Formats: sequence, structure tokens, C-alpha cells
Amino acid sequence: MEEFWNNRYKKKEFAYGKNPNVFFKNTINKLNVSGKLLLPAEGEGRNAVYAAKLGLNVFAFDISEAGKNKAKELAKSENVTIDYRVGELNQLNLKKNSFDALALIYAHFPENEKETLHKDLAELIKPNGYLILEGFSVNNLELLKKNPKIGGPAIRAMLFSKQEIKDTFKNFEIIELEETQIELNEGRFHNGLASVIRFIGKKNV
Repeated sequence: MEEFWNNRYKKKEFAYGKNPNVFFKNTINKLNVSGKLLLPAEGEGRNAVYAAKLGLNVFAFDISEAGKNKAKELAKSENVTIDYRVGELNQLNLKKNSFDALALIYAHFPENEKETLHKDLAELIKPNGYLILEGFSVNNLELLKKNPKIGGPAIRAMLFSKQEIKDTFKNFEIIELEETQIELNEGRFHNGLASVIRFIGKKNV
């Protein structure tokens, strides 16, 4: 997978554009999120840079060195600083209860890693901190067959359902949880009508 993402991100164009994800942008503005923000699988940095411009202390990571380079390039062009590491979560030595918010934006993981990764990531959020998630739902598979340009995994186990979110993030008050169809327009690889899960949770004390 590292090679796949490096190949996608090494091109001059930004694969998913330079603008932040709409749900992410609207949510951190609505909640007035402040403090430390964690962004796993952050790719080329579009969400990290937007958050940094709002004054958040941003920590991002990804398995792609090319993604990091693009993110640093974008941050420099916008006159902000982000802490961006290359590696897996278990290599980063992050402390539990140390982030005010975590955002998983189209962060899809292999079936054998997914549940453990989600639970380990949730432990990094402070009590009363926020979890923000947008990702492709299991029902996106049918839409993907009709239009490959919307992107996303073609493997059902890597996709999301509302019940899975409830089961995995039991220690969170649900502020918003919905499955909906949206028109994606994010760079070259997210285009067209897609089925997504959107979740905003607040970690219980």
C-alpha cells in the first residue's frame, strides 16, 4: 500500500485537491474545535493545513513519504506549520488522552487492522474530545461499479456502516451519525455521487 500511495501522491497535481473536505471543514467550524488535532492517513495535507490556519496544533501522519512532502509544500504556501510524520500508528509513541479532536477523513484500513486501529486511535482522544469521521459506506460498492471515479475501496470489509460505528466507538456520545449520498468533487479521485457515513462523537468522561 505504501507504494500505491507514493505513486498517487508523487505527481504534481493534488490527488484530492487542496481544499479541505467539506464535512471536516464545516464540523470543526461548527464545534469551534481548538487545541491539538490528530489526522491519521492525512495524505497531501489539505485538512491539516486548513486546521492549522484556524490555529489548531495539528499532528498528522501517513504511510506515504510523497504525501508528507506535498503536505509540507502546501503548508509552506499557506504560511502555517504542521507536525507530519511518516509511519504506522504503533511507531509514533502517541500518548493516550492527549488530543482534543481526531478526524478520520476517508481513512480506510484493511479488515485485519481496522477495529484495533480505531480503538487505539479513540484512546488518544481526551475525555470530552471529538471524533469526526467521513468515509465510504458499504452501500458505496454499487455506486462504485457504476462510476469508478467516485473512488474508495472495492472491498466491503474496508467500508463503514452505522452499526459498526456504534459498536466500535461505544465510549462516545453520538452527536451525529448518518448514512447519506453526497456529490463528491475532491480533486481527480473523488468525483460523483457517493454513499458515505458521517459521524461526530464526543468522548465520554
